[in-house]
Amino acid sequence: MAANRRASTSYTTGTRSTASTRLANHPTTSNPDNSTSNPFNTTGYNGTNTSRPHTGGRSTGRLGTARPSTARPRTGVSTLGAEDQEIICAISESRGISPTVGLAFVNLDTGEAVLSQINDRQTYVLTIHKLVVFTPSNILVVSTAATPKSKLFSIIEDNLEDIGSNLTLLDRRYWAETTGLEYIQQLAFAEDAEALKTAVNGNYYAVCCFAAVLKYVERGMARTFPFHSLRIKYEPSEGSMMIDLSTIRSLELVQNANDPKSKACLFGLLDETLTPMGGRLLRSNILQPLTNEDTLSTRWDALEELSTKEEMFFGVRQALKPFLDVDKTLTQLILVPVTPQIKDVEQAVNNVIMLKQFVGLIQPVFDALTGARSTMLQEIRSLCALETVQPIQELINNTINEDTTYATQPLDLRNQRTYAVKSGVNGLLDVARLTYKEAMTDALQHMTDLAEEHNLPLQRKFQNGRQFYMRLKADELEQRDLPAVFINVYRKKDIIECQTLDLMKRNQKIADAHIEVLMMSDQSVQGLIADVREHMSALFRICEGIAMLDMLASFAQVVTSQDYVRPTISETLAIRAGRHPIREKIHSTKYIPNDVYATQQTRFQIITGCNMSGKSTYIRSIALMTMMAQIGSFVPAQYAAFPLIRQLFARVSMDDNIEANVSTFAAEMRETAFILRNVDKQSMAIVDELGRGTSTRDGLAIALAIAEALVESRALVWFATHFRDLANIMAERAGVVNLHLAVDSSEQDKMEMLYRIASGTVQEEHYGLKLARVVPLPGDVVEHAELVARTLELQVRRRKKRSVAVVQARRRKLLLNLREHLVQAKGGTMEGADLTLWLRDLQREFVVRMTALDEQAGAEEDDDEVEEGVADGEEETMGTQRGRAPDDPEEGHTAMDVERLRERSIPQEFIADSEAMEPSDDSNSHSRSRRSTNADD
Repeated sequence: MAANRRASTSYTTGTRSTASTRLANHPTTSNPDNSTSNPFNTTGYNGTNTSRPHTGGRSTGRLGTARPSTARPRTGVSTLGAEDQEIICAISESRGISPTVGLAFVNLDTGEAVLSQINDRQTYVLTIHKLVVFTPSNILVVSTAATPKSKLFSIIEDNLEDIGSNLTLLDRRYWAETTGLEYIQQLAFAEDAEALKTAVNGNYYAVCCFAAVLKYVERGMARTFPFHSLRIKYEPSEGSMMIDLSTIRSLELVQNANDPKSKACLFGLLDETLTPMGGRLLRSNILQPLTNEDTLSTRWDALEELSTKEEMFFGVRQALKPFLDVDKTLTQLILVPVTPQIKDVEQAVNNVIMLKQFVGLIQPVFDALTGARSTMLQEIRSLCALETVQPIQELINNTINEDTTYATQPLDLRNQRTYAVKSGVNGLLDVARLTYKEAMTDALQHMTDLAEEHNLPLQRKFQNGRQFYMRLKADELEQRDLPAVFINVYRKKDIIECQTLDLMKRNQKIADAHIEVLMMSDQSVQGLIADVREHMSALFRICEGIAMLDMLASFAQVVTSQDYVRPTISETLAIRAGRHPIREKIHSTKYIPNDVYATQQTRFQIITGCNMSGKSTYIRSIALMTMMAQIGSFVPAQYAAFPLIRQLFARVSMDDNIEANVSTFAAEMRETAFILRNVDKQSMAIVDELGRGTSTRDGLAIALAIAEALVESRALVWFATHFRDLANIMAERAGVVNLHLAVDSSEQDKMEMLYRIASGTVQEEHYGLKLARVVPLPGDVVEHAELVARTLELQVRRRKKRSVAVVQARRRKLLLNLREHLVQAKGGTMEGADLTLWLRDLQREFVVRMTALDEQAGAEEDDDEVEEGVADGEEETMGTQRGRAPDDPEEGHTAMDVERLRERSIPQEFIADSEAMEPSDDSNSHSRSRRSTNADD
């Protein structure tokens, strides 16, 4: 039944005809969903699509005159760095409160189908992430989701432009689970079918999507797959890290933000792959890193072996160089054209030649992996074993000449096609080849005679369109006109290209002879392809193994040239001498490494520092090293241990231009809101200069409230900011630690960036003013700014008093740190005398710090009258400089109102609101301490 249905479907490789034309001759089958009417006629919308090159669109048009959506043309690389591939995706969702989304992708270029079912959130973030990874050219949605619009439909519409897809609506009758299961049984590799049916058992929506997408490919695009020829796999949603689109762009994972063609991105850094399959696998892994510890350990073992065994490494790299795009070749072999045209026959011979080359290149890979010890390299080597490849090699050798190889030049490739099939198989084929040979000899001799007759240095050239033509330089005519015998003359700068009428006749004779050879060869070639399809499962597995080996060899190339270290998995994030992988490579100066340490008691790290001190680079390097570890690569550090991160968020400014960021404040808030809705304990977030796009008071208030929420989420967070007040207020919270990037400003009017991380809030005061002097601003402006800054500082300091509640909060934080150290010691490797010595040092340090806090709690409040007098003097001096008498407060409103200066301190109502965001594990005394502190402030 299914075989008849597929056999009656036409297949074209050129411009697609309309669905009404194709389906007019489509016979009805025994399928319950068959119909003589247009299968893509939908309710509310139909399959007609205005395809746009760079933006997504939804199919629209009149009912009854519909045609299926044509995928939008892709030129080179998309906005996400995706390769130009034709991928069709179908999506459906449940109707419950907790959304369950099914997805099915079919890649028509690589012959692969991926099914997935996701228990998503209300924002459908996991679904959008999956679409971003695959970047489908066309997304199919149930037509009823558009009238009225479902939430998922609206979210997909909003993200169409970012994904670069078109949207097509399909009638609900094509989303049938039984049809999907039939497709799995019929099209999956025979040895995989039962395992796949077990994997998709209970995943109703994924199976329905698979039915819809294959029905669309089969009846709307007129493409079919033979029995047991399609690579189908089920991808569970919980096996990879979730990275949203904003984070992909902010961290420049697959594309540089300023120059899309630049290699200054993570993909460009790691992409030393030699095959197209390896490059695609690397990109997919970067966009969805692994979260399985065993798989990561297996990859690290293989990478370590490749990077330490020099002979094996160079042998593998040498063996991988000649590979073509095997995925596409194998896919072309399993697509079935029912009414083949001559270009289909020609492409079939090309595919067989490329298959022959691929099979011949497997043995060198097997030999290069001799002596491999790691599990993954042994598995790849076993895939390339002689007993797997030999039956396929024998089939090819029985039909194809042994000396036939794939050629890149058009004329060479045509000659290879002509003589691909062995002689003696068909007597008429041998006659056609003789005719071809004679026609070729005549054409070459004709061009030689022309050069001698007219005394011209004619070069013989060949193109698929014009076939043979001649070329010479214009100055070689020596002031003569080109003889009249030459026609079709083209001049390109100083080059002249031409033909003659006799040459064109000979070209036509050669083309006719070549077509005759192809038609005579087609029966043997199609028989060979049919035999090879029985081994397609083994060929695709070898192809996947080659892609994995290529990616690992690419990692080995990078890590051996850059001094990387193998990471480990642990509960604590600890990096010694970590470096930013991209900056290290593109900068000529030596990169200064930094340490990183984060646990639950140091989970929220506030990074302060001067402008250009390296805050953004530091926090981005942490995120990039985490990602590199979770795709199976080594990392740029002396030592690295990471917890398994399941979600990565980045709110990073891509531009240090203040005016540009003011206009993007709303987008900044939207991205931050997305983080707050989805962040959890297994997440990592980096936030860079949040709130600087609005007023100082509002920006600080927003940044502080967001910081409180992120602390409560218990995620690992690095929060870079210029708000020193934020660091001071959050310093007493459990789980918060203050760090800064050090600067040397000991010399007057000079600032030297040290780029080293250090404990505490940045000590350099008024670094903005010092930078203004370096720029330089006019001296009187800077001097007045310094006076204003001193006045503000004195007023804030005058209002601050010591608080017992603050000391209580510090005691609690000290006790929590002691507990964490003891827990780590219990699970560590120290024992005996070393452990005793360490515990004594820990006890001594704890007593000293607790005693200091007790003394601080018992101290009396300092007398602030001296500071008040100094502040009053500063205010009077400032008022005098601005043109008023020292004792005339009313005139102060003309320029610098003291009350307006006071308004720059932290708003009391915001601090009160922030108390409601305390984590649930904080004690009541800690909450009381914050209220007491805020009241004193």
